[in-house]
Amino acid sequence: MNFLLNIKEALVSLSANKMRSLLTILGIVIGVASVIALLSVGEGAGATITGEIENIGTNVIYVLRGNDADNVKNPQDLTLRDAQALSNSTRTTEIAAVAPVFSSRSEISHADSSREVSILGITPDYAFVQNLDMAEGGFISDAQVEARSAVVVLGPGMARSLLGRSSGIVGMTVRIGGYPYRIVGVAEEKGGSAFNNPDNNIYIPISTAQARLPRGGAPDRVQFILVSIIDIERADLAMRQIRDVMRRTHRIPPRSPDDFTLLNQQDFLAVAESITNVLTIFLGGIGAISLLVGGIGIMNIMLVSVTERTREIGLRKALGARKMDILVQFLTESVMLSMIGGLLGIGLGWAISLVVSQIAAQTGTPLDIAVTINSVLLATLFSAAVGIFFGYYPANRAASLAPVEALRYE
Repeated sequence: MNFLLNIKEALVSLSANKMRSLLTILGIVIGVASVIALLSVGEGAGATITGEIENIGTNVIYVLRGNDADNVKNPQDLTLRDAQALSNSTRTTEIAAVAPVFSSRSEISHADSSREVSILGITPDYAFVQNLDMAEGGFISDAQVEARSAVVVLGPGMARSLLGRSSGIVGMTVRIGGYPYRIVGVAEEKGGSAFNNPDNNIYIPISTAQARLPRGGAPDRVQFILVSIIDIERADLAMRQIRDVMRRTHRIPPRSPDDFTLLNQQDFLAVAESITNVLTIFLGGIGAISLLVGGIGIMNIMLVSVTERTREIGLRKALGARKMDILVQFLTESVMLSMIGGLLGIGLGWAISLVVSQIAAQTGTPLDIAVTINSVLLATLFSAAVGIFFGYYPANRAASLAPVEALRYE
């Protein structure tokens, strides 16, 4: 029996019970669509998170207080003195700029609008380290840091939220922690998510922040220090130089562990990729479960078909059909059910991905969902495998029927 004849007979058999075949196909359609849509969402979320981290710049090293080592107790605060040591040391040849950051929550208000937010006290080098450009006005200057000036730079998102617009606001006044601050600049739009959206940031001179905002610890304490390095290819050397200077500044004995932590952007990328890979596998697994349910439906229907066509099977065997011919015929029907459902599921999954992408765009969520060829191939191959796996038992059962008993079946 040739391949084309197998397909023709399979189509005739499936069309004899159209409603039953359509309902069976529907299970595969839903399963394949779920696999494609969920994999696309997972990959889109991963690409978005990775893109946001890369936008910050992969040449940034974070210096954080504390260490996970068990024998590190009461680590020293990070201070402006640490940042100055990193900037001024002749040993740190791989450093391009150093930006200490003081962060504290406070209320910002304008007219009847107010909210509790995180305020960033920064130095002028912060703009260079974080690739921050200005849409209007200027950034915090050295003179404003030295004078503890009551000036503020707003992210465009915060400006729109607080003032109703992000342009033409330089010179206006807002209140932070009850003190008036003059707006001297608005940063350019960068985009981001709720997890990391620089458009909602508020920047004031670090000296002003340390003097007016709630704080604890050392007088010149900072939450973390950002270090921009010259060449990402020499990041390991830069981290060694930073570690040497920090250990000397904190007077840490030679064999004692660091009381600070250094994190490269590559570390963040690795963690983000690991998380998103787990998320993608998890979402794909959910879709695969629904596809397996559809496969069980195929097995159920094929078993019913074998029972209904027992006499037909016996007649074919009596006329000379081999066991392999019967096996291939029923497997062809099973695979056709799964492949038709797979093709329709690809279209439905594509449509669902487009709808989710549009909803994300309408709500301002930076989630770029795209159906990849890998997800399509995976769903197609998986649906074919489901047809073969769940169709083999009914097909083998049909092929194993004894001709005489099959002809006697009522």
